[in-house]
Amino acid sequence: MTALVLDQLRKSYAVAGQAALHGLSLAVESGSLTALLGPSGSGKTTTMKLIAGLIAPDSGDIRLGDRSIRDLPPERRGVAMVFQNPLLFPHLTVAGNVGFGLRMRGLASDRIAASVAEMLERVRLTDLAQRKPAQLSGGQAQRAALARALILRPEVLLLDEPLSSLDPGLRDEMRQLIRALQRETGITTIVVTHDQTEAVALADRIALLLDGRLAQYDSPQAFYGRPATMAVARFFGGVNFIPGTARAGIFDGALGTLTLPPGLPEGPGVLTIRPEALRFGEGPNPRAAQIVALSFLGSLTRVDLDLMGVPLQALVTPDTARTLGPGTEVQVSLPPEALWLLPPDA
Repeated sequence: MTALVLDQLRKSYAVAGQAALHGLSLAVESGSLTALLGPSGSGKTTTMKLIAGLIAPDSGDIRLGDRSIRDLPPERRGVAMVFQNPLLFPHLTVAGNVGFGLRMRGLASDRIAASVAEMLERVRLTDLAQRKPAQLSGGQAQRAALARALILRPEVLLLDEPLSSLDPGLRDEMRQLIRALQRETGITTIVVTHDQTEAVALADRIALLLDGRLAQYDSPQAFYGRPATMAVARFFGGVNFIPGTARAGIFDGALGTLTLPPGLPEGPGVLTIRPEALRFGEGPNPRAAQIVALSFLGSLTRVDLDLMGVPLQALVTPDTARTLGPGTEVQVSLPPEALWLLPPDA
């Protein structure tokens, strides 16, 4: 298992006329699964191509363990990449595709056959070993591409939007397979995605890129409960923001004074609370509110509220929503443990 370090990576494209990455530094723990997350144009694909050696950085370094791989060709980096399009060889069978890299290394045919059989069993493709890529479904092709990469036992595995072309049912199945194989093999893995739900379900840690910069590198839970900036909070569905000042465990803003959890910084800031953390009925930091609108979202219902002229949103179960109606007065509470203070310039 190998740690991956990106050190002040910069990359510009002459055609675009602007930098794609602005001094990206990131230390990925050995044996972990990291999601490289961000909207289109944030630098995710550029970062992946730099690690794989498909493009060269303008400056900075890429290290695996204690060695720099920045100037090595792709085949000598110990990095395997699975693209969004599986790119299987159409003239080879599934078994032939999976064993291709081992044949290029000159391994004996019996060793290749044994390794291919083991890998096909891992990705549940044993019964499809003799099929050609044209005879595979999208999920089967992705599993074959994943097996082709894993059989080489790379130090780092890169997965570029591996689930984006699959339907929801297959996406969930593939997500579970990727997570299980990563835990089983212990290979340091990076998954590129623009979907925060996918990143949260898959990753040990998330590296969020915004405009070519690392906005936050943290656990999935931290992005929801302790976002670094308002931009990060918004990307993860944050909508409740109240400017004010924190001092001695109290926040003073448009909602009056609110009790804060211990350990938050003091001074000007923006208070935020997740929509799902707002509570209806008696509780700490109680406030009278008027329901403005309700929107059914499937498993949850969004409740738009007016608290003393401040618009806030809550997410509740449909059962709770049945007791609510537009125009009615309710009491809500803001639990201190769910409150978080963002920097004022975020």
